[in-house]
Amino acid sequence: MEKDLIAPCGMNCSLCIAYQGMQMDLNKKGFHRKYCPGCIPRGENCTHMGDRCELLGNGKVRFCFECDEYPCKRLKSLDKRYRTKYHMSMIENLESIKQDGMEAFLRGEEDQWRCPQCGGVICCHNGLCLSCDTDILKQNRKYRWNEDQGSDR
Repeated sequence: MEKDLIAPCGMNCSLCIAYQGMQMDLNKKGFHRKYCPGCIPRGENCTHMGDRCELLGNGKVRFCFECDEYPCKRLKSLDKRYRTKYHMSMIENLESIKQDGMEAFLRGEEDQWRCPQCGGVICCHNGLCLSCDTDILKQNRKYRWNEDQGSDR
């Protein structure tokens, strides 16, 4: 995992279906997904927050925790949605980066999101390793985490 794939809001873009889909070129396998190289690499600063936050939108801060209003209402809302639907917390990510540094955060992410079967990266949006589980995704293109999966990843 790369530090440039950690968005200012705390999203780890390497876990995103749009990023992983691009890396694996899923559209060649019959999917119709929008691809994304990540917030920082494409110069967007932060897809989730940049349109409402002047500091992020103008690239004046690298991470939300550098702002006096951290965590703002919009970040809290985004964090709640991601904790509920996708088993990850942007605020926890930001706190980890702030307290332990980027290198320790990235090592933790690699351990937490590593596929136990192939060593690939598990997607936070569906809990699947797209190297191993493409067939599951094909069966239900709107696949979300199964109830029996969860916080163990």
